[in-house]
Amino acid sequence: MQRTWRRAALAAGLSITGALGGLVAAAPVQAQTVESGSVSFSGDPGDYITGGGSYAYSTGDGDQLTTAASTDSSHVSVNVNGYNGDWWYLDFDAPGSQPLTPGTYDNATRYPFNGAGPGLSLDGNGRGCNELTGTFTVLNAVFGPNGYVQTFDATFEQHCEGGEAAARGEVHIANPPAPAPLDLELDVATNGTASTISGKAVVHGTVTCNQPTSVTMTGVVDQVVKKVLVRGNFSALVTCTPGAAVPWTASATPNGSTPFGKGAAEVSTEATGYDSEYQQYVSVHDTSIVNLAKS
Repeated sequence: MQRTWRRAALAAGLSITGALGGLVAAAPVQAQTVESGSVSFSGDPGDYITGGGSYAYSTGDGDQLTTAASTDSSHVSVNVNGYNGDWWYLDFDAPGSQPLTPGTYDNATRYPFNGAGPGLSLDGNGRGCNELTGTFTVLNAVFGPNGYVQTFDATFEQHCEGGEAAARGEVHIANPPAPAPLDLELDVATNGTASTISGKAVVHGTVTCNQPTSVTMTGVVDQVVKKVLVRGNFSALVTCTPGAAVPWTASATPNGSTPFGKGAAEVSTEATGYDSEYQQYVSVHDTSIVNLAKS
């Protein structure tokens, strides 16, 4: 009998420092450079953020845009690094953990202090709101795995400090379809050996992948020999390339004085590789019953 499951651990995250007060808030996963997009906004006379001016940025004009979504697609951040030296941060946050889907989100307050309600924030060039109210409309939103933003179109209106003057703008993001994340498949053979000389257990199997990566196998062999629990750890490293199953072999040295012997053993194995597309480690786990033969 065999059980398998998968987990992914972020290799790195981002943090956003608020323009006011040096506040650091949790942020989406790894940011991506926008291939095609634009951000534009303008303000009424008296609006603190814009100073009543108009601003427009686009990748076609040499401005750099980056974006990221939270893993549950409830929050999208868009950062502007203008060719002229301007810098702006724009955040859209759905109520609670619900995903950002097309529709209008009224009664938004300053992200990330919006609690269970929608959140919004436009700040940059040294200016930010202590408190704000606003509304935003998501026109289109297409997300990929691991916080990838493929398409995001939205409009917004923001009022600082309860004032009537507003900043209004829109954002348009277009990226190619999300690349496939690293997919590892781990197989542990149901046969192995127990050395009559060293007492070690030797186990083996294969691993497959959909992108080149080094895969580390770690695990534990447990066996009951004459009512004594024998346990040993093992590890192995292989280079995995797509297209074929890559064999791996590892030996486990018993922790105590009792050697591994002939018979059934439980083998728990974890295979871990690095996903270069999404810059994170991915692991798969397998627990199998392996019959050890004397060698």
